[in-house]
Amino acid sequence: MERDFIAEQGYKALDNRLKRISDRMSHDTRKFFKLLDLDVEPSWHLVFKLLKENETLTMVEISDRLGYTHPSMVAMLKKMTAKGYISSQRDPHDKRKQNILLTEKSHRLLPDLEHIWDACEKAILKLMGHDLAIMKHLDAIEASLQETPLNKRFYNEYRHE
Repeated sequence: MERDFIAEQGYKALDNRLKRISDRMSHDTRKFFKLLDLDVEPSWHLVFKLLKENETLTMVEISDRLGYTHPSMVAMLKKMTAKGYISSQRDPHDKRKQNILLTEKSHRLLPDLEHIWDACEKAILKLMGHDLAIMKHLDAIEASLQETPLNKRFYNEYRHE
């Protein structure tokens, strides 16, 4: 086996390691969806779940709840609209806002999607050996980064050397 340079770097390449894991999980999930002849992206499940729970939300509300940037949210919602999974309607109270909702196509597909997501969640839990300790670490990292962004932390370390 060839040496794993990223793993050798330890915490110094944490962002790269997390991205590699994320990319692998997304790629494998796409392959699974393709096997099921499902024309859905792995990241869309959160939008499906939010809209099922809330019926309609604006793009800004979805973006805020997921913590995604505005440009990435716009791109995702455009793809979902193009595939016929969501639609938008002008807000009756504020004509500047677009309310996003699931289409009939999505509502028909939701029972199958929920079964698929449940299977995926069970597989991930098994992958983690039913040990959710990593979630506490991720929560702590995200909270800490919310308090002080990494760029400020880098700059403070750079200044003190």
